[in-house]
Amino acid sequence: MTMNRRSFLSGMALALAGAAATTTLSGCAGTSTMRGADNTADDGSPVTSLTWWSNHPGSSKDYELELIRRWEEKRPDIRINLVDAGKNYAEVANKFNAALTGADVPDIVVLSDVWWYNFAINNQLTPVSDLVNQAGIDPSTYVTSLYEDYRIGQDYYAFPFARSTPLFYYNKQSWAQAGLPERGPQTWEEMSQWGEQLRAANSEQRPFGWYNAAHNLSWTFAGPLWTMGGAYSQGWDLRLTSPETLDAVRWFQRSTDPQSGWAYIATDLAVDFSAGRCASGMLSTGDLSGISKQAKFEYGTAALPNPLGQGGCPTGGAGLAIPRNLPEKRKIAAAQFIDFITNKENTAYWSRNVGYMPVRSTAVDDPEQQKFMEENPNFRTAVDQLAHTRPQDNVRVALPGADPRIGGSLEMVATGRKDVESVMNNLNNIMSRIYENQVQPLI
Repeated sequence: MTMNRRSFLSGMALALAGAAATTTLSGCAGTSTMRGADNTADDGSPVTSLTWWSNHPGSSKDYELELIRRWEEKRPDIRINLVDAGKNYAEVANKFNAALTGADVPDIVVLSDVWWYNFAINNQLTPVSDLVNQAGIDPSTYVTSLYEDYRIGQDYYAFPFARSTPLFYYNKQSWAQAGLPERGPQTWEEMSQWGEQLRAANSEQRPFGWYNAAHNLSWTFAGPLWTMGGAYSQGWDLRLTSPETLDAVRWFQRSTDPQSGWAYIATDLAVDFSAGRCASGMLSTGDLSGISKQAKFEYGTAALPNPLGQGGCPTGGAGLAIPRNLPEKRKIAAAQFIDFITNKENTAYWSRNVGYMPVRSTAVDDPEQQKFMEENPNFRTAVDQLAHTRPQDNVRVALPGADPRIGGSLEMVATGRKDVESVMNNLNNIMSRIYENQVQPLI
């Protein structure tokens, strides 16, 4: 069966409305079907505080606190309690999943691209599109492609916040030393050639670094995979063992060969690049701010190769969602807070200081943002690249547990030097069973 992502999710939502699906937490997030005390009753008291759960994406806690300060200056009647809910998106999602069994849920929660779907289809998030009129929000000012990522049928289940894409980062000194043009590669095959030149020019520096499986390897590898004709899936047709996908994974394995390759799997790619231990890497826009502060050399960013013109870059990052089991007035207040911290001025401030993309199309009109983009072209790359992004494959973002399994398989062929076809066949079998047992019955 081949379905587009939104059709699938719409079907899931309808099926779950009639019958709750019970799955273990190890399988996916947002699967708890238990409920604690009913929090939806309105006791008549005004909303005086809201709780926001965050992992502070991109080491952004200080900037989140500044956004809160700006809100409380405008709305002193509603204080914001910022909670450290985990060191990464997975920890936040697991904590939120556990909280759903009781009454202590946040008013606002950060959820990433691979976590919000399951909570939404299990009827645990408020459709934010139900709140925009009451909260006085104009959702048309959000960047369309970023807001549309949260759509199921006619409803939207989060607002864009810390949204990112991968970028190609390169050390300009290393590029000059190897005699390379001051730009990113136009194809990944060209990067293979450049990798050899970089290795010959400086044997002490790794030419290119990949994220590891625990930190976005499956997300960033989607770009090269697509440009080589492969995919994790097309609709719900698995493409993990297609000839094109296998060829792309073999290319990845050759690139990471410890003897003849030019790339490696990094423990912390942002730290390695900033320290000059690797000459280039594919990192998130969320790494921009940290690298700008830590790197002691001039670096450039470039859009990812898109030789087929079909999009060579996935979108990613996180949005802000509102739990369903809250009184309506708390939901409205939470939506107003999210609207404020993502407005034109504040999303521009957030982007300049953290590196994530501005999520409002109106941010380009902000004078400070215009000046900043002119003075910092590395931050402009992500905005310019939006036109070349592509929706992520269903298998990675909506199959329970797919992200770590795909990334782990890629690490097996890279650092473990396992046979590509065997590893990908095994991954395909696991993904097929998850789809058949946990997804297909609900369509």
